[in-house]
Amino acid sequence: MSALTVIAVVSLLSWVWLLLAQGMFWRTDVRLPPGAVPRQWPSVAVVVPARDEAEVLPVSLPSLLAQEYPGRAEVFLVDDGSSDGTGELARALSAERGGLPLTVTSPGEPPAGWTGKLWAVRHGVAAATAASAPEYLLLTDADIAHEPDSLRELVAAAHGSGMDVVSQMARLRVATAWERLIVPAFVYFFAQLYPFRWIARPRGRTAAAAGGCVLVRRAAAERAGLPDSIRQAVIDDVALARAVKRSGGTVWLGLAERVDSVRPYPRLAQLWRMVSRSAYAQLRHNPALLLGTLLGLALVYVVPPVAAIAGAVAGRWALCAVGAAAWAVMAGTYMPMLRYYRQPLWLAPLLPFTASLYAAMTADSAVQHYRGRGAAWKGRTYAKPEREGQVTAERP
Repeated sequence: MSALTVIAVVSLLSWVWLLLAQGMFWRTDVRLPPGAVPRQWPSVAVVVPARDEAEVLPVSLPSLLAQEYPGRAEVFLVDDGSSDGTGELARALSAERGGLPLTVTSPGEPPAGWTGKLWAVRHGVAAATAASAPEYLLLTDADIAHEPDSLRELVAAAHGSGMDVVSQMARLRVATAWERLIVPAFVYFFAQLYPFRWIARPRGRTAAAAGGCVLVRRAAAERAGLPDSIRQAVIDDVALARAVKRSGGTVWLGLAERVDSVRPYPRLAQLWRMVSRSAYAQLRHNPALLLGTLLGLALVYVVPPVAAIAGAVAGRWALCAVGAAAWAVMAGTYMPMLRYYRQPLWLAPLLPFTASLYAAMTADSAVQHYRGRGAAWKGRTYAKPEREGQVTAERP
């Protein structure tokens, strides 16, 4: 048996293991837990950190102001040093559209040791707590649009399940060819790393959230010391979930039906930067983890098509069959995500190409880090944190 055949067999066995033993990550049926109507709907503060978001705010903010929530709810938009009139636009949209009360505030530049987003979240939470001491906090990004019943369903799900965190991975925009190729794969890879079913286990170690839509019980956030305890996290949503779980809380994460990202990423360069800005932080800035990740991506995603095609060309049919079998399992596990994103299933066999792009983005993330340009976002660049454990994972 040749070396390539052995490697192909290992790749196939890896896919069998992923299919059967990785928390059924490939399934897309993890949706909001069963809801329960509270006797009295708890108060909620919606905190929206926003930096230079004038392009998307006319779509996203009115969807928050229009929430049909039976209890008390307020929106706190934190203008994080915007230069495009984000704060003024938010006030104008509120005056024009009405709906939930809106407070626009600004925290100034973040102090040393804080990322801009988490400093803005801290400021928004403090303002909300001072105003009404809400029972729940909805942390949502400025590029996220919510259907009118989104907040009501989130609170009902948290109330019915008893979870301290209920988070939904917003359906990202998929309109251009590059978005179709890369965006569904991003969610697929995320679910492979953090299987949603494992996250919901109370005593399980797996913890993750999706930063675009995180409903957290305020008491649980205070118990976990949030956001101060994760103030350096470039990738903040998994950091938040881990902090809640470490403090004894419970977390649920699933795919959204009524929460959507409206931010466009029409060109490859924009998608590339979306991934590469934090990929090396996900690996804790560890060169050994980087090398292992790149080799793992090659083994799992690149070897199957190479073995299948090389075997067919050379007439080595055992090699071809092993490679084709691994490729088929890979494509089969990707199809549910393509269906969720309403994309054609013929994209599934192209996953090895997409995985190769992600490998290149990850390598570029490391290069940018060592050039002093890592974790750059909207004019800010964040250094490696003092405590590496504070860096985890963020929604694009």
